[in-house]
Parts: sequence; structure tokens; C-alpha cells
Amino acid sequence: MCSAEPINCFPMLVNILSNALLRLFNSTERIRVWSEPFYNVQSPEIKNDFFFICLSYLLILAAGLPPQFAVSSMEDYKVKSMH
Repeated sequence: MCSAEPINCFPMLVNILSNALLRLFNSTERIRVWSEPFYNVQSPEIKNDFFFICLSYLLILAAGLPPQFAVSSMEDYKVKSMH
């Protein structure tokens, strides 16, 4: 009926329950449900480019953070503050 992913199974479950309720009331109508939650027209190249841009940003950010901690502790050392 559906794949094992919950995002796909819930619409199918609602469809089955709705059609069962319609049959209880002797209706000949049926409810049809379809789901395409992640329909995407982007090419894989765009995803790869986005991934590498994010990765390079995070690497630059990670390279800049440790000196901030070192500067903070050096200033504490200069003023001889204690935690």
C-alpha cells in the first residue's frame, strides 16, 4: 500500500479509513489521496554546490573560533583575573 516512511503512510491510512467509513454508509463514491511531499526539480549539481559552499563556510568558521578563546584567556592573564 505504501512505503515504510511515516510521511507517505499517513495519507494512505487516512484514505483507507475514509473509504471504509464511506462504505459503512453505503456510498458508491471513493476518496483518492496522493502525496508527493518532496517533489524536487533541482539537479544534483546544485545540491553538490550548496553542500560545498556550506562545508567551506563551516570550515572557515571552525578555523576562526579557537583564536577567540585564546584571546579571551590572554586578556584574563594580562589583568590577572581569576575565575
